[in-house]
Amino acid sequence: MNSEQIAAALAEFDAAIARETDADAILGALQTLCRQVIGAKLFTTMTVDMVNEVARRAYTSHPEEYPTSGTKPIRYDSWFDIVHKEHKTFVANTIVDISKVFGDHETIWALGCGSVVNIPVVVGGELLGTVNCLDVEQHYTPERVALSKHLELPAKLAFLAAARAAKI
Repeated sequence: MNSEQIAAALAEFDAAIARETDADAILGALQTLCRQVIGAKLFTTMTVDMVNEVARRAYTSHPEEYPTSGTKPIRYDSWFDIVHKEHKTFVANTIVDISKVFGDHETIWALGCGSVVNIPVVVGGELLGTVNCLDVEQHYTPERVALSKHLELPAKLAFLAAARAAKI
């Protein structure tokens, strides 16, 4: 994706954020942007509640397999260290690597996905949640991971706008 294409995708996202008042529509605009910039067969966003040590899926492209209801406990592992402590993007490009940190790897594989990028959304030093893009094995090349940096600011905006719209 070249700089003109990224600029056009960001402008489209900006227009959506400016007009949308529904949390799902706002996060849907983020999904569209992520798919345009780095690709994502499966897309979700998760919010984090460290007081209660749980994460909640706020948005999903696959509501049957990954519904937005309920919470799951925070796991303290290598993924936690990278995303929660270091506030860095987590990348795994094989289902074997995904299986080391995600217990739902069989569902991920059944959906045709074998690579993942988890982008932390950090505002004011606090991790609000993650943007999760999944696609076929080896999809998240170094070039695509570098492009994911263009998604960090829009993700913050989308999380804050969605929280304002729906109190996520």
